[in-house]
Amino acid sequence: MSVLNSEPYWATGPGEILRHGVSLLGEDRDTNRRLAMISIDNSVELMMQTYLQLPKRVTGVSISRTERENYCRNFPSLLDGIEQHAAEKIVGFDLGHIEWFHRLRNQLYHDGNGLTVERAKVEVYAELAQRLFEALFGVALEVPDTDNMRRYGEFIDTWAKIERHLRDVPETERRFPTTRTLMKLQADGKISQSEFAKFEEVRNVRNKLVHGEIEPETTLSSRIIEAAKEVLIVAARISMP
Repeated sequence: MSVLNSEPYWATGPGEILRHGVSLLGEDRDTNRRLAMISIDNSVELMMQTYLQLPKRVTGVSISRTERENYCRNFPSLLDGIEQHAAEKIVGFDLGHIEWFHRLRNQLYHDGNGLTVERAKVEVYAELAQRLFEALFGVALEVPDTDNMRRYGEFIDTWAKIERHLRDVPETERRFPTTRTLMKLQADGKISQSEFAKFEEVRNVRNKLVHGEIEPETTLSSRIIEAAKEVLIVAARISMP
């Protein structure tokens, strides 16, 4: 993916909303975290709408007017549209995690006063939004990120590269879900038991992070980030023909 030096004109709206949402975390209060979560979610919704409504000459994707209208009806439909028409751009993303954060946002927005959200969840959603923006529009968005976001960003970038390599594992080895594929590769002697165990550790950390079950600050140690990079080397090796 080539990355532009500046945001394309059509992407400035979602970019501004995302930056505003992250800026609210500068003062860590319940109200600011709620508003930040809502703004980040709004930016994700707008960036998906924007991408699906771009001309074919921009995206190379042909979408009929009726399809666009159907996709833009609601958030789940937008996810369907991105999954259908931007699959190559979002390798390494699990759109189910985006939907999970959207539902959390809906709870904050619709279920009344007094609800709050942990800062870690807001930061993870902000980083996912930033990565989705870059994937869809080919530009690295300048966001006033936090230490947790930077740490999470490094980790999730490594994971996305791992998934791209695993997608390129030869067809004969890729007949099962990823974990079973790696178990077979281990049984065939193509990866070691320790390499498989390291992959499982990194995968579990990634899944818990995107669901807000653990915090980047306390979980993403130098050892875990280094383990992810070691898994990336293994994934690159086994994806070679």
